[in-house]
Amino acid sequence: MGEALRLNTRDMAELAPTLRAGQRVLLSGVCYTSRDAAHKRICQLLDEGKDIPYPLEGAAIYYAGPTPAPEGLPIGSCGPTTSGRMDPYTPRFLDLGLKCMIGKGKRSPEVIEAMKRNGAVYLCAIGGAGALAAQCIRKAEVIAFEDLGCESVKRLELLDLPLIVGIDSEGNSILA
Repeated sequence: MGEALRLNTRDMAELAPTLRAGQRVLLSGVCYTSRDAAHKRICQLLDEGKDIPYPLEGAAIYYAGPTPAPEGLPIGSCGPTTSGRMDPYTPRFLDLGLKCMIGKGKRSPEVIEAMKRNGAVYLCAIGGAGALAAQCIRKAEVIAFEDLGCESVKRLELLDLPLIVGIDSEGNSILA
């Protein structure tokens, strides 16, 4: 497969269409944790014409519900959750500019079509390795929906989070 490609989330809008299924990536930069409960609330805010917690244009979302931070660390275990739970909301997010999703598991045909339509990419994290993923998170802060606990929306600053391109912007997939 070759050496992992070092990417920054700020460049994802430009680079997502160039990535190919199976490529290894070390991702740095800002991303946002968001799971199904947060996605539902964000869609409600959009329906009401209100501001949402983070800009979707060019954004990267990590489908994770991190555990509380131990003393002296920015975050606890931060492994991926099953991405399919976000599939009912994802095409809308992609059409509003989302460029990168990080999670585990398959995606629906509707999500894949929206990825192709919008030049987005789905990166897979290793399930069961949340403590290792946490070592790549330099900063974490709750920015919305604190009442959701571990599923609140957090702004993360990543440094070299190891990922694999699971589905590329052409719809090619490593997921069976």
